[in-house]
Amino acid sequence: MSERFEEIRSEITANDEAIVAAVNRRLELVSGLWKLKAELGIDNVDPDRERRLRVHLASTSDGPLSAEGLDRLVTELLDLTKRELG
Repeated sequence: MSERFEEIRSEITANDEAIVAAVNRRLELVSGLWKLKAELGIDNVDPDRERRLRVHLASTSDGPLSAEGLDRLVTELLDLTKRELG
């Protein structure tokens, strides 16, 4: 394979590692938030917050991820969070 080919693969791997680290950090943060919510008697799931998150992420995404792709990604991220911490 060419040197550039291997460079791109290496960058993809580094990017994937960063995604995994970001998801792990998100789980840590949400876990802490849910503990605080439990102390305050607040439900873990906040549909309005999820809606605002979707709107915010859509406004900051400049592609090439499509709007549909972003919606699927956020849905999976929220579902994963609930499964992992639920």
